[in-house]
Amino acid sequence: MGQLPEIMADSLEKPDMTDPSESATSDTEASGAAVPQQVEYRLHSPRLPLAVYREVAAHLRQIEGVNTGLLPQTAKEFDYLQSQVGGIWIRYDAEAAARCQPQTEVILTHYGDRYGHWETLSK
Repeated sequence: MGQLPEIMADSLEKPDMTDPSESATSDTEASGAAVPQQVEYRLHSPRLPLAVYREVAAHLRQIEGVNTGLLPQTAKEFDYLQSQVGGIWIRYDAEAAARCQPQTEVILTHYGDRYGHWETLSK
């Protein structure tokens, strides 16, 4: 796959490699099974409507191994021109990055081209 368009290159350049073993212990961790590292992105498109965020999340979940969800809006004051959602998080195993990342980029580029650029959010 070729290079990402400029709007996506900035958003997906540096994924966060989180180690789930540092979080609360789950049933899998308690059984001694190794927990794979996760790639996580947190993105925001300032004017993207709630319904489109939900569509993006549903579209991304069709990629095997990709989990996603919506982040709450954190603005103190309501603005009709601002999105009702704070952003979207996207997560998959680092081992699956070669398969998941290209498909994720295509989907995000599709929506970015139609609704405006994606911005990377910090945790």
